[in-house]
Amino acid sequence: MENTPRLDGVHHLKLPVRDLERSTEWYRTRLGYTVFQEFRQEDKVVGVAMEHPRGGPMLSLWLDPERAAAAAGFDYFAIGAPAKDDLEALAASLTALGERHAGVHRASMGWILPHLADPDGHELRFYTTERHARPEGGGPPSTLADPRWPVESAEAGRSGDGADA
Repeated sequence: MENTPRLDGVHHLKLPVRDLERSTEWYRTRLGYTVFQEFRQEDKVVGVAMEHPRGGPMLSLWLDPERAAAAAGFDYFAIGAPAKDDLEALAASLTALGERHAGVHRASMGWILPHLADPDGHELRFYTTERHARPEGGGPPSTLADPRWPVESAEAGRSGDGADA
């Protein structure tokens, strides 16, 4: 594929938030993120760029209450973790902090820790980058049905990662 552009992973994730200070503190205390850059408009901080000390993607939070409300409940991305043990440690830490989540489960490609909500209701999912073994030869792509999608959405061409993916 000579014309395929070279890419290098995800540069950063960007989320709208209702309360920048509250969300920044949540990502710091729950996931270990630290702020390395602030974005200002006049004298007001309207966004932050955060980094993770152990391999998580860079994350930007932007003050935009209307978009934050509209995005609540949707899982825009999944954050990778090396192995099941890492997800289990994260789940235990989140539980100790009083955060609700669905626990670690076997998914179609690896292990998943779903249904963690940040202060704005963005759903966070964590998947292992370590995958389950595939049958020899790989076989055809798998197809998953997600009960969250109404039939008319599927007919309109909507696709995604599946309920357990």
